[in-house]
Amino acid sequence: MSSTQDDDNEITAVTAAQVARIADHGIYASATELDPAAANLAQALVATLSGTAERTLLTPELQQLVEQVQARATIDLPRIQAHDGVRLSAFTIKLNGDEPRPVVIVPAGWTPLGWTIFAYAYLQLAMRGYHVLAYTPRGIGQTFPLPGGGYVDAFFTSGGTIDVAGPNDWYDGSTVIDYARQYFEPSKIAFLGESYGSGISQLVAAHDPDDRVDAVVALSTWGNLSTSLYDNGTRHLKAVDALVKLTGGPKERKFDAPTLKLLEDFEAGTNMEKVVDWATERAPAHYLTETNARNVPTFFSNTWHETLFPANQVVDHFEQLTVPKHLSLWIGDHAAPEGAGLTIPFSGPNLPVEEAFAWLDHHVLGAANGVPEWPVVNNQIMFTYQTRTDPETGKTVITEPAVREPKSSWAEVTTSTESWYLTSVGSDSRDGGLAGEAETGWKQEFTAGELTDATAVDALVTTGQAEWKGTPKTYPTDKFDRRHLAVWTSAPLDADTNGTARRIRGVPELTLGVRSSAASATLVAYLFDVSADDTARIITHEPLTLTDLTPGEDRTATWRLQAAGYDLAAGHRLMLVVNSKDQLYSDALTDAGADSGTTTITSVDGGAAHLKLPLG
Repeated sequence: MSSTQDDDNEITAVTAAQVARIADHGIYASATELDPAAANLAQALVATLSGTAERTLLTPELQQLVEQVQARATIDLPRIQAHDGVRLSAFTIKLNGDEPRPVVIVPAGWTPLGWTIFAYAYLQLAMRGYHVLAYTPRGIGQTFPLPGGGYVDAFFTSGGTIDVAGPNDWYDGSTVIDYARQYFEPSKIAFLGESYGSGISQLVAAHDPDDRVDAVVALSTWGNLSTSLYDNGTRHLKAVDALVKLTGGPKERKFDAPTLKLLEDFEAGTNMEKVVDWATERAPAHYLTETNARNVPTFFSNTWHETLFPANQVVDHFEQLTVPKHLSLWIGDHAAPEGAGLTIPFSGPNLPVEEAFAWLDHHVLGAANGVPEWPVVNNQIMFTYQTRTDPETGKTVITEPAVREPKSSWAEVTTSTESWYLTSVGSDSRDGGLAGEAETGWKQEFTAGELTDATAVDALVTTGQAEWKGTPKTYPTDKFDRRHLAVWTSAPLDADTNGTARRIRGVPELTLGVRSSAASATLVAYLFDVSADDTARIITHEPLTLTDLTPGEDRTATWRLQAAGYDLAAGHRLMLVVNSKDQLYSDALTDAGADSGTTTITSVDGGAAHLKLPLG
């Protein structure tokens, strides 16, 4: 991966421009590289906190925060020895005084900077009255090659190889709790994690032998790692490739031989039963009985267009939990809502992070802050923010935040469903239609095997970060190459009593007939909102791979698209697109070593192809 610092690895003074860049673009430059500004700021904070900075590196606001924490606490950088001798890099803030205080334990995310990347969040937690213990999970962190051979690890890198939230990571979490109890003598223990750290937090809470976790915050999290990586017969190749490239070193050093074999099998699409079993062992959803029995209050946050841990598997897990719980779904993609809020100061509150901290304040600090009265679910509705263009910078600025909808359960998100039937001809004679009346006897045919302009995202993470900041991707639908995809479009929709055409809330479901010239076929379904100028925004999508097809014979397929919270404006049209290939996923033709094939979409034998749209 690319270096996260300058070529000489020098930490430079943090500038207001760097802080503004993180606020605008988040903490990732791409799915495989942290933004250099975020990396530099984190390391400048750590150097200042540890006393190794030879000059002032921080902005006045950050410098003041560091000094405030230093005046009331002791900072340390211990290494904690795991059960098998692996040494974990850690960071502690121990508040002064004999008053019993809770500790927040933060397992780092899947990042080459380990625990350092969220140093700002640890200072914020300390100012709220918490001891803090952050640590890098085993194997994670930067590893540098030496000129004469061999490697050297950065100080924030932990030993061992990456267990991918497996049993060694659960044991490590309990070992870290042991250390925290001895060092802090805390009144309570909470875990807060983002991404990788969020899954580890849930799993430690479910498995700690002494049931010592009092609350969990899980940001950009997963419920089922198996379906995050492989669902509907389709492998999420781009996500796994990005994760492998973001560990901080060569994969041959970062993973042990059995894990490397699993990654190889996943990439090749072989021995998938073993891959599924391995991932299921690492799924918090697999341990519902243990989690529910322990009744640990758990806070979830995720995004509608999440490309690493898609929303449905989090919602499915959340629905089965009987613990005190909360779920927020936000606009954007992985880490977009909370990443910058854990990294830099804002002129106003970062709601995802402020709400996560409020959850801890109530459940482990005992604050009477209204958390018990919160809605169980609070969803931000896509693109309902108001924006303007700054005339000086040309940047999009959000002037009014997006609408959020509180609900007492996920079941209340969808209040009714509506069937849209796929028809032979729609409002555009090139395409099929979406209508309220069923029609059978038609077909749409396209040549499979080509990437098209109908895509889920331009890039992992960064497309969703732009959504979060007010500039969702637009799709010129006239560029959708009908030779390689099929399209069905509704007529312009009238407004309801609330002024919107459709309030899409929940999980859409698609049923259609499929005929293929090959024994396997991948279908990627996309649901778009099309405006009067024929440009579109994506609402949701989901792939499906069918195997054991008999060429020329129809197969009925039904699958769920990812959950959505979306308002369709009056006069806009609903567009369904089905193609055979998206950069995010495996596809049947590539797996079979073929370049092309023919896919035919038909009405369903004995019924009609239809889209079941959830409304709320």
